Amino acid sequence: MMLVTLVACLAAAQTADTLDVTAVGKDPGWQVSGRTTSVVDTTGKRALKLSEAPGMGVVWLKGYDFGNGVIDVDILGRSQPVQGSFVGVAFHVVDGQTYEAVYFRPFNFRAMDSTRHAHAVQYVSHPGFPWPKLRSEHPGQYEAPVIPEPDGDAWFHARIVIERPKVSVFVNGAATPALVVNELSDRARGSIGLWVGEGSGGHFANLRVTRKP
Repeated sequence: MMLVTLVACLAAAQTADTLDVTAVGKDPGWQVSGRTTSVVDTTGKRALKLSEAPGMGVVWLKGYDFGNGVIDVDILGRSQPVQGSFVGVAFHVVDGQTYEAVYFRPFNFRAMDSTRHAHAVQYVSHPGFPWPKLRSEHPGQYEAPVIPEPDGDAWFHARIVIERPKVSVFVNGAATPALVVNELSDRARGSIGLWVGEGSGGHFANLRVTRKP
């Protein structure tokens, strides 16, 4: 009986939520910073589209409380032009300037240049630890290649597992994480969001979050 009760408690503690990104613009809970949004049908998925614009863009669900857990999402960027697509997930979000994020550079997924190839997935913690600071002070620690290499012009699936302080990033169902880092923020909780980088747009679908103790 005790084992059954324990299993039931653990199951109840792991809450899986499907967050409807197509409700952005209609549900006032969704906050948008630095971008305009639209809902489109593209290559077989109904998706949230974030516009291209100067600076970074974040869309997050106000009041959503996330600490540890798993974030699953489908993402579509593009392979061209180089430096034209930065797409990912924000977590422990406070506002449009304060959050952690894991993002991808699809133009580097299949790059023949070894340096570019090694810069395919990145962890950042804004505002204190943007990518230039991390690359300069901790080269190769907070970014990595994605292997097997996805198609930079196709949908790919990202799974981000947060077990503070560890963050692990899996792509397209791979058993081995593409990136494992320790968080640089002392903030243990916050909201969940979608992120695009400098000048970049992006498409997002099927956002699902499993919260854990």
